[in-house]
Amino acid sequence: MNWRLAAIPATLIPIFIIAIQFDIKLEDVLAIGFFPFVGAVIAMLIKLGLQGIKFAYITRKYLGSFDSFLKLTGVRVGSEFIKFTTPMFIGAEFIVIYYLHKKGVKPSKSTWIAIMDIVTEVFAAGLLSIMAGIIALLNGAYVVAAVVLGTSITVTALWMVLFFLSSKRTFQVPKVLGKLVKRFGKEKGVKYIEQTNSWMEEVCTMSRKNLRTSESKKVFTVSFLFSLASWSFYGISFMIIAMGTGYVINAFDSIMAVMGANAIGNLPITIGGSGLAEFGIIAYLNNLNPFDFDVSEGGLAWDAVIGWRIATYYVPIAVTWLLLVKLALSRISKPQAT
Repeated sequence: MNWRLAAIPATLIPIFIIAIQFDIKLEDVLAIGFFPFVGAVIAMLIKLGLQGIKFAYITRKYLGSFDSFLKLTGVRVGSEFIKFTTPMFIGAEFIVIYYLHKKGVKPSKSTWIAIMDIVTEVFAAGLLSIMAGIIALLNGAYVVAAVVLGTSITVTALWMVLFFLSSKRTFQVPKVLGKLVKRFGKEKGVKYIEQTNSWMEEVCTMSRKNLRTSESKKVFTVSFLFSLASWSFYGISFMIIAMGTGYVINAFDSIMAVMGANAIGNLPITIGGSGLAEFGIIAYLNNLNPFDFDVSEGGLAWDAVIGWRIATYYVPIAVTWLLLVKLALSRISKPQAT
């Protein structure tokens, strides 16, 4: 985990490059104002809180009164630290699976809960990002639209196809990969492949058992709505920051801009999408080409983007880290297996 803490300063490099390139001073960012900045932080924390509540809801639906609702919410919020410090925003699902396993939940069931959580998250974000890409396309921002649509459609389609296919067929480790692991890992390799195949079979069995039930359809729908609401608060956070700089943007356009930037930030190039999200939101709102990021007069200024990034990325990193250490990674007394 220490390497993730070391990776955080690396995410500041694109911020410094942007500040130097476009002559942005500290006082420019501070000019946003205390209340708009705090408002954006609160909007982001609400976004994270809704993610946590959704996870707690899903867990309680499948495991009953298994754990404190508040603690489950905190664990899910804490798991976002992993997403913040990895390329392409992945990894949170492993933390919740780890936590549920420590609490005595079978790996297949904990994985199913994590999958339901992440699929509804990806589906909601994907739909909003695709909308943003279509709007960019209609406004003539062809390169931005291509990147947003290409990323969001690919990621969304991949997750949804795998999710629904899991109820129709049993996935196993690809034979080529399995042979390589067995060849180089010998006895341990054989053991790991057998365990992985068994785990994947159990997950697919749970998918067939649960996915078509009316209860699971209800859980999916409610979770999807929670995800839409959480991503909307993420989008609104930029509108709040923009108010502090005098840049006028309505809630819908703010959500579209942020979700377009989020899709660009999902490209597995930098840690936490650092630099990509900032350039993405400027490009989306100013219809810029990919080789010219000078802001035209009356356009969105870089200080607003940097202020937004600090409020919605660096402040939440501290919050999620504390919750991750205090809840998800703390010692747990293991109850009877579920």
